[in-house]
Amino acid sequence: QVQLVESGGGLVQPGGSLRLSCAASGVTINMYAMSWHRQAPGKERELVAAITSGRSTNYADSVKGRFTISRDNAKKTVYLQMNSLKPEDTAVYFCHAHKILITRELDFWGQGTQVTVSS
Repeated sequence: QVQLVESGGGLVQPGGSLRLSCAASGVTINMYAMSWHRQAPGKERELVAAITSGRSTNYADSVKGRFTISRDNAKKTVYLQMNSLKPEDTAVYFCHAHKILITRELDFWGQGTQVTVSS
């Protein structure tokens, strides 16, 4: 059974930092594209950052220069370092694993971790 478990969320003041982790089990993530998404109340889920199996990265414009995604395949873990946090970063953050096969695609989601940026 494949599971993605996020951790590291919490309450932080504006300008602060958090590091989210996404630990995978039941799957080897080496060949998966991994990404972080977030969903704020009343809004659609949006892509925050992604990293390919080859470690290429891309970011939403709103987080460029502040967030960094990384992966440790040996530990089956993906990280999201979030610096200079703003109140608008408040959301539930979800980890996603995606792999394209010849005849199908594989998608797995974590349950999410709450990030609240407030003074």
